[in-house]
Amino acid sequence: MTDAFETHLPRRQFLSTLLAAGGVWAVPSAWAQTQGADSNGRLVVVFLRGAYDGLSAFVPHGDRNYYALRPNIAIAAPDGSQQTTIKLDETFGLHPALTPLQPLWQQGVLAVIPAAGSPDSTRSHFDAQHQWEIGIPGHSGAGAGWLNTLAGLGAKGAGPTAASLAAQEPGSNGGGGARPSQANALGVGEANPQILSGGAPVQLVPRGQAATRQGALGDARTREVMMKLYAGQDGLSQAFRAGAQSRMQTAQTLSNEMADPAMTVQEMQAANNGAGSAQGLLLDAQHLGTLMRRDRNLRLGFLSAGGWDTHANQGAATGALANNLGNLAAALVQLRRDFSEPNDVVVVCSEFGRTSAENGTRGSDHGHGNALWLMGNRVNGGRWHGQWSGLAQGNLHEGRDLPVHHDFRGVFAQVLRSTQGLASGDISRLFPGFAWDIALDGLMRG
Repeated sequence: MTDAFETHLPRRQFLSTLLAAGGVWAVPSAWAQTQGADSNGRLVVVFLRGAYDGLSAFVPHGDRNYYALRPNIAIAAPDGSQQTTIKLDETFGLHPALTPLQPLWQQGVLAVIPAAGSPDSTRSHFDAQHQWEIGIPGHSGAGAGWLNTLAGLGAKGAGPTAASLAAQEPGSNGGGGARPSQANALGVGEANPQILSGGAPVQLVPRGQAATRQGALGDARTREVMMKLYAGQDGLSQAFRAGAQSRMQTAQTLSNEMADPAMTVQEMQAANNGAGSAQGLLLDAQHLGTLMRRDRNLRLGFLSAGGWDTHANQGAATGALANNLGNLAAALVQLRRDFSEPNDVVVVCSEFGRTSAENGTRGSDHGHGNALWLMGNRVNGGRWHGQWSGLAQGNLHEGRDLPVHHDFRGVFAQVLRSTQGLASGDISRLFPGFAWDIALDGLMRG
């Protein structure tokens, strides 16, 4: 850390309030994109905070135990009506709220691993999310986010410096086209997700309509004062100018893109661990797609939504969970529009699953294994992958939960090797101690 950061605490606090809380922070650093036919993929991770109920989303309608365990919240067996499971095969089907995803399944670009997750058996949301985001199950100590580590793996030479960014007048971007950023990773919604924390530069954008506003920097007089205050060449001043430039460009880009009234949705509401509600996920997905389309340096994206901790009255074909799943489906259809290049992949995951049996309040409690979703042209879709042992009590984790047959790190390893060109050594840096899962070797197309 430079002396400027150590000896100017009031300025640092003000800087954090003005920029970080406002949603955009670009840290000066160097990055060079790895080239190659199988290393140009874009990866988007959608994290459903609160542990969504995969047994309601990807319904095991072929297992009679499912209906015995969930007399009130099970999704009815498929009969062709709108309130029953959408049959995909003899074993699984979709929740009716996920109907918009059926064409993606039929096109072969959507796949599910029905019993995946972290091998650690914690039922704590905080611990499980932390372990997922640093890529080390069972480790609750400090660690860099694995998506941040991935963003830094390709660093080979010098990219744009903070000084070169400072030479660009903020707000002078003409028609609103975005200049390439230094960051390769983008997070939309959360102020500081653990998965993006670390030494590599990232771009963070606030949730909902807040992303289209420039905040204090939108006032010309305030901007002039701040630019004079941070006109020096010390590390703090350079970081401020880079962050200010990023925020103003982002707000301008999204304001132009979202001028069409059809693109607006209701503001997101606060939810667990900094994630917004599923209701706002569509708008955040639109913002993510816009920014990553305009700036091709951005290869990694992160979205999250809360509100999935359905202990009471989660509903079945309709209700609170169905509403969340409908919002998720709309966001995934939007992401498919923006991320449909050959090596683009979208992954939907959650910290753990929910109990196989409903509880006494017509909800479900913290579980273990869960359904993990993948979408993309390289995904061997239109089918589910991996082991499924059913819901008989003898096959359940601790006699109550879906087991984790496939470590989430093994799933991401398949994606990263196929679409990002990562070697085993690089993957081990992201996920220390992981083991390659040969049972998933058919997950990605060659």
